[in-house]
Amino acid sequence: MSAPLHAYPCTIVPPYLLERMRGHDDPHCASCASQTLALDAELRERTLTRDVAGPTPVTGDWAIHTAGNTTDLPGRLVRSAGEPESGDAAVDEAAAGIAATLAMLREVFDRDSYDGDGAGVLGTVHYGQDYDNAFWNGTQLVFGDGDGKVFGRFTEPVDVLAHELAHALTERTAGLAYQGQPGALNESVSDVVGACVKQRVLGRTAETATWLVGEGIFLPGVQGKALRSMIEPGTAYDDPTLGKDPQVGSMADYVETDEDNGGVHINSGIPNRAFVLAARAIGGDSAEGAGRVWYAALTSGIGPDTDFAGFAQACVAAAGDHADAVRSAWEQVGVTPGTAASPAPAAGRAVRVTRSGGFAGIGASAELDLDGTDPRAAQAQELVARTDLASVRARAPQDSHPDRFAYRIEVPGAAPVTVAEQDLTEDLQQLVRLLLG
Repeated sequence: MSAPLHAYPCTIVPPYLLERMRGHDDPHCASCASQTLALDAELRERTLTRDVAGPTPVTGDWAIHTAGNTTDLPGRLVRSAGEPESGDAAVDEAAAGIAATLAMLREVFDRDSYDGDGAGVLGTVHYGQDYDNAFWNGTQLVFGDGDGKVFGRFTEPVDVLAHELAHALTERTAGLAYQGQPGALNESVSDVVGACVKQRVLGRTAETATWLVGEGIFLPGVQGKALRSMIEPGTAYDDPTLGKDPQVGSMADYVETDEDNGGVHINSGIPNRAFVLAARAIGGDSAEGAGRVWYAALTSGIGPDTDFAGFAQACVAAAGDHADAVRSAWEQVGVTPGTAASPAPAAGRAVRVTRSGGFAGIGASAELDLDGTDPRAAQAQELVARTDLASVRARAPQDSHPDRFAYRIEVPGAAPVTVAEQDLTEDLQQLVRLLLG
């Protein structure tokens, strides 16, 4: 059975961090990082060719399987909702984290599972041999055991479980494209959901929370406290091998890059910090306060290409009596709600194509003057004339595509559109090849 188009490996650990880990002086750690990157790349390739098994039915709210340190999914069923603890720490941690996330969606956001229709959540633990990641692949959650020296079990931090399940929520709501600012928002929404679930589990408030994402995932030998810091982006780790946390927390430091799908894991620190500032200004339980505002914005009808300013405006519109506090939070990170925060559109009579980097994060961009002397201009004019971007946007699936190639197409007289690789029309495929080669 072929996989649905939204299936992909959406991982918690950024590729750039694993690339750094490949240089670890411990051969075991270096090997685990290489194997993890290879597995993630293979998963992406299988997704693009639709060589992925379809969803496994889940009875009840959730079901936890074990892969038994293989890469077979979903593996053997170990525990279902309503059953007692299994005695396997990873199984029981996954069960508790998924249950806590579903409870928050239901009790705070009045949402029945990630799809709003009561879908059961399938999780698999003990994936691979010392696999250094966790991911949502469009049909289920998957967690590795870690290499035992840099990373511990990925089921242990409850916010990692919630983060991955939140990618499913975003997929079924705004469908934020996984590149540039929409991609950074996609990552940030998952961090926000993870933080809210973690605080509820630990009984913390916006003021008493640590605001660390993946706290405890690094083992004692690593000079780092978490994967990310939402309150102080860029301070989560500073390790001789892994390097310094590259996240930024203000538009003044926004990173323009073709790597990491346009810096989705780096620039997500900006909306992350905005959420913390809003949560602290509103006070109390973060999920009940700013969390409800962010969820309302996510489900307000925003589309895949929404940038920081567009999302900020949706947050302000949903904030009610807290509108001033929410607006101030975004402005403190350099985002003015409702104003353009995306790269400038192609100037004059020009067409621009920007490709996100897919799993490896290697992007490309090119612009062509339709009225210029470039010999490709005439063919480009014909392709543009035959293309109705509004129709393309309407036909494209409204889901996100983490770690998959996507193309932002900008032509004169039309709003830009982001299209997943497999959804490009024949004319758009020719246009992409013409500009990018």
